[in-house]
Amino acid sequence: MEASSSGKCALSNGNTEIHYPGVKDINIFFDDLEAANSPSKDDDSLLHAGNLTSMSDEVSRLDAEGEIPSMPEKNRTNGLFFNDGKCRIDYILVYRKSSPHSEKREIFERNIRAEGLQMEKESSITNSDIMFVKLHAPWEVLGRYAELMNVRMPFRRKIYYLHRRYKFMSRMEKQLSRFRGWLPKKPMRLDKETIPDLEENDCYTAPFSQQRIHHFIINNKDTFFNNATRSRIVHHILQRVKYEEGKNKIGLNRLLSNCTYEAAFPLHEGGYRSKNSIKTHGAENHRHLLFECWASWGVWYKYQPLDLIRRYFGEKIGLYFAWLGWYTGMLFPAAIIGLFVFLYGMFTLDSCQVSKEICQATNVTMCPLCDKYCPYMRLSDSCVYAKVTHLFDNGATVFFAVFMAVWATVFLEFWKRRRAVIAYDWDLIDWEEEEEEIRPQFEAKYSKKERLNPISGKPEPYQAFTDKCSRLIVSASGIFFMICVVIAAVFGIVIYRVVTVSTFAAFKWALIRNNSQVATTGTAVCINFCIIMLLNVLMKKLHFFSPTSNSPVLNQMWENSFT
Repeated sequence: MEASSSGKCALSNGNTEIHYPGVKDINIFFDDLEAANSPSKDDDSLLHAGNLTSMSDEVSRLDAEGEIPSMPEKNRTNGLFFNDGKCRIDYILVYRKSSPHSEKREIFERNIRAEGLQMEKESSITNSDIMFVKLHAPWEVLGRYAELMNVRMPFRRKIYYLHRRYKFMSRMEKQLSRFRGWLPKKPMRLDKETIPDLEENDCYTAPFSQQRIHHFIINNKDTFFNNATRSRIVHHILQRVKYEEGKNKIGLNRLLSNCTYEAAFPLHEGGYRSKNSIKTHGAENHRHLLFECWASWGVWYKYQPLDLIRRYFGEKIGLYFAWLGWYTGMLFPAAIIGLFVFLYGMFTLDSCQVSKEICQATNVTMCPLCDKYCPYMRLSDSCVYAKVTHLFDNGATVFFAVFMAVWATVFLEFWKRRRAVIAYDWDLIDWEEEEEEIRPQFEAKYSKKERLNPISGKPEPYQAFTDKCSRLIVSASGIFFMICVVIAAVFGIVIYRVVTVSTFAAFKWALIRNNSQVATTGTAVCINFCIIMLLNVLMKKLHFFSPTSNSPVLNQMWENSFT
């Protein structure tokens, strides 16, 4: 940068302040001349170190004397690595030796090795019939599939642009900051001493490319891809490995459904509890940090550390919890208005004309609920029900209904703004388009029929129009039939309530006979619950076995179809 000829460059307090000519209100600050091109820290270095400065000399002394085990030995004992202590476990498969599907499993594992994954088996300590298959993805496999999946990786540190502060404004800000220091701290904010500063290591990201690997910030190949990304890549591979010849004989999910494997899962980074305090000794790992700052009951009232959630679980789960936190926060005004409506009903209970007339109507006789066994009843017998109804259905309920209609629209629009901010901060503007990939089931079923994509120009599996129409007709017929079943179940519940009122009114037990209406409603609710749960299971089974279950090309389309 030729600052001497085109502008001014001033050094002060270790920061470089660059003033570009023609730009009066923007300054760019580089921290020690390294922010623009210095590599970001690895994930493990983001953990808060705590007050461990006094321990560093002792650790180095013990290390020199040979009292501290080497890194492979430590890795071997923590259960997150292979027995050699070098290869990190990225995925676990569990199977039983007595399983009759050993041939499928052997073919599947042979194809896993052909994809480049390393494998190690270990038997269970408690049950000799259970075997654990530990999978590790080496650097070459991670790089190849990260490029194939368009995984976004850091390639440049972010530069934050700050507006120029005038002297008067800077004095005002100093006075305001001093005044804020006297005020009590916001209890919902997270403790900055516990949470690492992720903005210092925030980077721009780009889809990974092996041809442009020199542009990416790689300090250590073992930690360049975080655990969430490594597990996602291995899961992507396992969903596309064949275990038998055939169109649909592909993927880990089918092996789990036919009990070839008992379970499949990635590992956490270690335990989430520690004997030492996180403020004094720091976090043991990212899981421990998340538990102390997010998942423990003691911090239920604090804001969520979304950046930590995203770093540990990935962007998709991070966005889900961002939405959940936003939804929970937006429910507070609705809850406050609803509480006021309830209190208004309580204070106006004595002046409610409808409940007064019902409670005073002792001479009004009502027809019985059934023909033979139900007695006549007075209108004043429903006095309690009328008063309870007024608590929730009063004059303020109309205002609450209007408020909720406006609230629903405001919630959606404000969430769009919040989502745009998060997408910008996390560099996810084009994330859905780049991350979306063809489903392995669709790819296996229609791999023989390919055509060029008019946008990308690459060959992709193709489903014929006649095949798609026939599957849609069959699925639509099944959906229409299930809708008829639901409507029939609703009418069945109504008929049940009409019939059983007289049955409970003629019951031998006096408790049920005197509360026949409550017993009818209670049993109808239980039957309705059972029907809902049964239809829920049935709908899931029908979707997975329906002709259109493999038709959606992309995962997002499949999720929408399932919904």
